[in-house]
Amino acid sequence: MNAFNTLAPVFFMLILGYLARHFEWIKPQDKNGANAIIFTVLFPILIFHLMLHAELKLATVPIILYTLLAFVLAIFVGKLLRNFIGESRSHFAHFLLPTVEGGSVALPLYLSIVGVSSNTVIFDIAGSIAAFLIIPIMVSKAAANDTSNKELLISIVKHPFVIAIFLGLLGNIFQVANVIASSPIAPAYEGIMAKATGPIGGMILFILGYDLKLDLETIKPLAKLALVRFSFYALVILGFFLLFPSMMTNEKFKLAVLVYFMCPTGFALPAIISPVFKTEEDELFSATFISLSLMVTLIVYTLIVIFMV
Repeated sequence: MNAFNTLAPVFFMLILGYLARHFEWIKPQDKNGANAIIFTVLFPILIFHLMLHAELKLATVPIILYTLLAFVLAIFVGKLLRNFIGESRSHFAHFLLPTVEGGSVALPLYLSIVGVSSNTVIFDIAGSIAAFLIIPIMVSKAAANDTSNKELLISIVKHPFVIAIFLGLLGNIFQVANVIASSPIAPAYEGIMAKATGPIGGMILFILGYDLKLDLETIKPLAKLALVRFSFYALVILGFFLLFPSMMTNEKFKLAVLVYFMCPTGFALPAIISPVFKTEEDELFSATFISLSLMVTLIVYTLIVIFMV
């Protein structure tokens, strides 16, 4: 029942987006406009807020670095396996392997098992760096055909995600969050963040649903990519047992690792990597892959609940 309560809103927005495309309630240009607002204006605000409040503890640094290394390695594994995944999608499929949808899926599912905890947030710090810094830089480089190195560097530095991460981490270092929390403007700040970031999750899911397409031609490459992702993160989980054995004896931390790394690719990834898409089919494939990954997550979560809780 907890899984249903967590995932029902997710699937509702996916289905709503799919119906909007099927019945032509929303035209593609309208969807693209909403995408631009989310990822140019609203999402950078969310990134800044997350970086500002991230708990950067020395004890968690090895875990963050290991998780970040895993996400980067996932990209290169995807490149190495491009023949297996399919050459026609080799220009973008490897970008669908890193990151995990923490806020909308991993965290609620994990909390439904253990109650109050912040273990998965540790992994999300690495996920944020990968999704909003490393991947945009790699995408910018891949999409820059005749762009000079100077122009590429300027475009990276001016990227809203990069600016948001830099300002957020700078504010974190100088404890700006504590200053705001103890000031009279704290309610105003929280209200602004709530209004600016509240629509993001639902709109991203709506857009993913809008781009959802499953047919006989895509089932095989989707299944192959899902198999690569599942196998890779199974090895990442094994790495936690080998590198952090004392922490994995803690049941809550172990459950956090199992749930988190079996969750789907971050919902924002298709829009982040859109500059490397060559056709609309690439966009539809990416959205459908994430939807398929949600099914895998639900199965794994059910098994964890049955056999480990």
